[in-house]
Amino acid sequence: MRKHGATVCFPGDEPEPEVRWKMAKRRMNYGRMSVEAADRVAAVTSSRPGTPLQTSWFEFLLDGSLLENHLLKPNPDPTGVQLIIQFLEQASKPSVNEQNQVQPPADNRRNRTLKLLALKVAAHLKWDLDVLEKGLTIPVLNMLLNELLCVSKVPPGVKHVDLDLSTLPPTTAMAVVIYNRWAIRTIVLSSFPEKQTKPGPHQMNMLSIVQQEKEMTDNILTVLKEQATDSISVLEGALQLKKDFYVHTLRTLDLLAADAAANGETESSTAGLLISADELHCQVHYDVGGIFFQQGCTDQSAYQKARDHFRQTKELLKKLDSTVHVHLDEKRLAGYWNACKALTEQCDSDSQTTGYNHINSLIRAHSYQAVIEAFIKDNVSRSLPNNFRRSVLREFLYKAQQGESGLDEVCHKLCVCNAVRDALEGEILSVRFQQLLLKPSKRMVDFILEVCTLSLEKERPSETSRKNMAIFMKTLCESLEELPLLFVVSSHKLFMELLKEEERKVLVEQMRKRSATINLSAKPLPSFYDIPASASVNIGQLEQQLILLLEPRRIRQILIELHGMAERPFWRVNSKWEVPPDYINVILGIKDNLTKDLVYILMAKGLHCISIKDFAHARQLFSACLELVTEFSPKLRQVMLNEMLLLEVRAHETMAAEGSKERPPPDLVSRVRGYLEMRIHDLPLRQVVGEECVAFMLNWRENDYLTLQVPPSLVMNNPYIKLGQLLASTCKELPGPKECRRTAKELWEVVVQICSMSIQHKRNNDGRVGLIKHRESSMGILYRSKFITFVKKLREPLVLTTLISLFVRLHSIVRDDIVNEVTAEHLTIWPSTLANIQAVDVEAVAVTVKELVSYALTLNPNNQSWLITQADIYFVTNQYSAALNLYLQAGAVSSDFFTKAVPPDVYTDQVLKRMIKCCSMMNCHTQVAVLCQFLREVDYMTAFKALQEQNSHDAMDSFYDYIWDVTILEYLTHIHHKRGETEKRQIAIKAIGQAELNTSNPEEVLQLAAQKRKKRFLQAMAKLYF
Repeated sequence: MRKHGATVCFPGDEPEPEVRWKMAKRRMNYGRMSVEAADRVAAVTSSRPGTPLQTSWFEFLLDGSLLENHLLKPNPDPTGVQLIIQFLEQASKPSVNEQNQVQPPADNRRNRTLKLLALKVAAHLKWDLDVLEKGLTIPVLNMLLNELLCVSKVPPGVKHVDLDLSTLPPTTAMAVVIYNRWAIRTIVLSSFPEKQTKPGPHQMNMLSIVQQEKEMTDNILTVLKEQATDSISVLEGALQLKKDFYVHTLRTLDLLAADAAANGETESSTAGLLISADELHCQVHYDVGGIFFQQGCTDQSAYQKARDHFRQTKELLKKLDSTVHVHLDEKRLAGYWNACKALTEQCDSDSQTTGYNHINSLIRAHSYQAVIEAFIKDNVSRSLPNNFRRSVLREFLYKAQQGESGLDEVCHKLCVCNAVRDALEGEILSVRFQQLLLKPSKRMVDFILEVCTLSLEKERPSETSRKNMAIFMKTLCESLEELPLLFVVSSHKLFMELLKEEERKVLVEQMRKRSATINLSAKPLPSFYDIPASASVNIGQLEQQLILLLEPRRIRQILIELHGMAERPFWRVNSKWEVPPDYINVILGIKDNLTKDLVYILMAKGLHCISIKDFAHARQLFSACLELVTEFSPKLRQVMLNEMLLLEVRAHETMAAEGSKERPPPDLVSRVRGYLEMRIHDLPLRQVVGEECVAFMLNWRENDYLTLQVPPSLVMNNPYIKLGQLLASTCKELPGPKECRRTAKELWEVVVQICSMSIQHKRNNDGRVGLIKHRESSMGILYRSKFITFVKKLREPLVLTTLISLFVRLHSIVRDDIVNEVTAEHLTIWPSTLANIQAVDVEAVAVTVKELVSYALTLNPNNQSWLITQADIYFVTNQYSAALNLYLQAGAVSSDFFTKAVPPDVYTDQVLKRMIKCCSMMNCHTQVAVLCQFLREVDYMTAFKALQEQNSHDAMDSFYDYIWDVTILEYLTHIHHKRGETEKRQIAIKAIGQAELNTSNPEEVLQLAAQKRKKRFLQAMAKLYF
C-alpha cells in the first residue's frame, strides 16, 4: 500500500544508504499499526464501500501513465484544473535551510516534473482558455502560461512584439499566441463588474487574505495593461501568417521531458495538435475584437477596429466545417456585432437594415417621435427583444438625468410602449410604469389607450393577445384613482370590445365604491417618496444618483434620504468604490453610519477622479471630506491632508509631463517635506504617498534635502524613501567617481536584491501556500514590478541616467559577454563583480534595462547617451536594423542632422564597429566599406572583404561618391576590372579622379573632403533607415 509520506524516488535517482535505512525504518513503523488504528481504518472503509479514494498529486509523480488515464475518466476527481493548482502549488513551495531562512524552490527534477504535469493537464484540455480562466485564478494561470513559454523555448529577455512568429518553431509561435490571447482576454474580463458580496460582519483576517490575493492580481493586471499594445501587435502579426499552427500535446511534452527534442521532432512542422490557420484566425479575431471594443470608451476609432475583427470572425465561422478548436460565445459575438454597427453608424451593405440599426439611426438623428412610433409598430411584430427596448429606455433616462431637455415626455411614452408590450406577452408590468400611474394626466391616459389600440393586430388578433390586453385594461382601471380618468378608460372603444358586459359592470361598481372612500378621506394623493410600496424603487433610484454624482453637498443630501428609508451600509452600493486598505479600518470604525458612508464615498470618489486626472472634482470631494472629519477625528483629518497632498503632487506632475516648465510653488515643496518628516504615532500611512513625494523631490532636484534632512526612521520603514535617498546621494556626488562609490555601492546592493530570484510565500489560515509570480523577489526592499512603477514616475534626466548606468553594468556582469557589452555613462562608479551571481534573475535584469531605457526615451527622444544605450541593447540581441537606426539617430541629434561633424565621444570606434557589423549582417557590404573609413585607423581588411561580396543588398556603386580613401577606391577599380564590370569600374575611376582626393593636396583639403563625404553619407543613411 502506497503511503502519503513515502519518499518519492525517480528512476535513476538511487537513494543513499542512510536514506535507504530511514525508508526501511519508516516502513517498519507503518507495519506496526495498532489494533485501534486498524479498527478505525476498517470502520471508515466499511462505512463508504462505494466511494473511491481521491488520487493524491504525488501519485502522478510515481506513475507516468496515471495522469492520462485519470484525465480520460468521465468525472475525474480531482478535476483537471484542480490538478493544475496542486501541481503548481507543490512545485513552488519554498524550502527552509538550516538557518531557518526561506529559500526559493529548488530547480530539481521533482519540481520540473510537477510543472510539466500541470502543462500536460492544460494540453489535455486543449489549451481551452475558457475552461482555464473559469477554474484558475489570474496568478496561477499566469504562472502556468509562463511555464508554457519556458518549455516552448521562447527566447528569454526578448519582448514578444520583437519576435518574428514566422521564423519560430510552430509550438513556440503558438505558445506566444496563447499567452497574448490570455493577456488581452484577462484585461477585458477584469473590466466587467464583479458580483457584489453580501454584507456581513467585518472580519480582519478574511480582509487581509482577500487583500493579498487582490494585490497579486492587481500587480499582474497592471503589467498586462502596460503591455496591451504589444499583445495586440503580436496577435495582429499572427493573423498575417497563413500557415497552420501546432500546439503542445501530452506526447510532445513527454518528448521534451525525455530530452527527445534533440532529434527535432517537437520543432518540426507536424508535431503537436494541428490548429488550422482559419480556426486560429477566427479565435484571435474574436479576442482582439473584444479588447478593441473595451478600448472604444476612450478611443472612438477602436469600435471600427473591433467591428472589422468581429466581421472577420463571423465570416470565418461560416467558412469552417469544424469548430473543434474555436471557443467563443456566438450570442456574445452577435451582441458585439450589433453594438459595433450601432456605434460606428454603419449597416450591412448586403442585407436589409435591421431593427437595431433602424432604432439606433433614429436616436442619432434625434428623431424621438419616430422611435416611439417604431416601438408601437414593434408591439405588433415583436421583432425587437425586450432587453434591447429596455436598454433604449435606460439610455433616454440617462440623457435626461444628464440635463438634456425635452426628454421626460419621451421617457414616459417609451415606458408606456414597453409596458403594453409586456402586457401583451403576459409579463409583469415594470415598476417604472406603475410609478407613472401614481400621477397620471389626461394626455398620458389618452396615449396609453392609443398605444393599446395600435398594438393589437388589425385583422383577427390572437385570443391570447385579446385576453392579455383585457387584463391590462382592468389593471389600468384599478391603478387610476381620479374619476374623470377612470371614465376616459371605461368609455373607450377598446375597453368595451375586450371586456364582457358582466366584467365591465363589476369593474365600474368597484371604481365607484373606491371613489366614495377616497372622497371621504380628506388626504391628498401621496407624494412619490411617501408610498411604502415603492420604497425599494426609491432607494434604487437614489443609489443610482449616488453612483453618478460628484457634488459633495448633493451626495450628503442623498445619503440622508437613504438612511431615512433603510439602515444598511450604503458604501457597499458600488463594488468599484475602493479606499486604500491602510484606511479602511479607521473609516469603518466610525460609529455613526451616515458619517461612515459619507467619508468612505467621498474618499472613494475623490480617488477615482484622481485616477482619471479630474483634479478639480477631486479637490472638491477631498475638501468636503476634510471639513467633515475635522469635526470628530484628528487622525482622519491628517489622513485627508496626506491625500490632498498626494492630489496636488500628482496634479503638478501631470502638468510637468504635459510640457509645463513651471516649478512647484514653495508651499507645495514645504508640504512634501513636512510629510516626509512627519512623526505621528498610530497614523495609517500609504506607502504610495511617500513614493510620489520622493519621486516629486527627485524630479525637482531636491537632492540636498533627501540626503541630509529625512529622518532615519522613515528611511528604515519606507523603501521608496530609502531608494530616493540613495539615488539623490549618488546623483549629488556623481562628478567625482571616487567620492560617490560608497553611496553607489549601497544603491547597487539594493537594486541587486530587487532583481534576485526569491519567492515570499504567505501561508493562509487553511494552510495552503499562495502562489506568487515566480520571478518576483521578496529579498529586496521592493518587488521588481513596483520598482519599475516607481521609476516610471521619475523625469529627472540625471536620476534616469544613473539608473540606466546601474542596470547596464548589472546586465553586462550577469551576461558575461565582453564582446557584446552595452555602454552607458558613469559605468565606473559601480562594482565590477557580483558575490552571488547565481541568485540574480538574468531575464529580469534584461527586461528591466530595456523598459528603463525605452521609458527614458519617451521623455527625451534626443538624449544621445540613451539612444546609444538603446542601440547597444538591440545590437546584443541581434536586432541589427533597429540598432543601426538608433546609432544614426544618436549621431543626428548630436550634429544637427549631420550638418556638423558628429562628436568623437558619440561615434567612438566601438560604436562605428557595431554600425559596421549591423550593415554586414544585413548584407549591405558597400555601406560597410564606407564606414570602415570612419575609424581612427581605416580597417582595410574588413573593407576589402566586404567589397569582395557580390550579393550586396545596398545601392553599391551609388555609394562610391562617399569614399574618400584612395586605397579603397583603387581596390574597387581592381575588383571591377577583374570581374569585367566595366560600368562600375568607370564609376570608381571617376571617384578616384576627383581633384580634392589627390594625395598631394594639403592635409586640410583632404580632411575637408573627408568631412564633406561623411556628412553626405550619414544623411543618405538616415534617409534609408529613418
